[in-house]
Amino acid sequence: MLLPVTLVLAAACGLINLWLGIRLVRGRMQGVMIGDGGKPEMLAGMRAHANFVEYAPFVLILTALIELARGPSLWLWVLTALFVLARVAHPIGMTRAAPNGFRAGGAMVTWIVTAILAGWALAIAYQANTVPTPHGNAIEMVAPRG
Repeated sequence: MLLPVTLVLAAACGLINLWLGIRLVRGRMQGVMIGDGGKPEMLAGMRAHANFVEYAPFVLILTALIELARGPSLWLWVLTALFVLARVAHPIGMTRAAPNGFRAGGAMVTWIVTAILAGWALAIAYQANTVPTPHGNAIEMVAPRG
């Protein structure tokens, strides 16, 4: 089954991950081969990259599972687009003096999108255990005995 929302999100995440890694190459070329070398800009870049890798897998997995269960939807496209924008804004903010809107906004939107996707996944899981009746009431599915 083709998952267009997840495929686009995965491609965007791959490109963001490359961008974040390439941003660190400058410092590596200046002799900081391991760690941050005591340079604040290297530490900020490393944390921005690590922070992306900490959140992107969860959003990708939730997106794929929701899309498998319900198919692509406008809301899934909107949420994933917001996630991508947030994940670009956050590292831009990491290179600026704190506090700033890029960093805070990127973090907040990431958390909100993750929470919405998690809630959506839980709702799908809950609904999968009920079957609507013709009168709109739900009955619980019970496995046959015997």
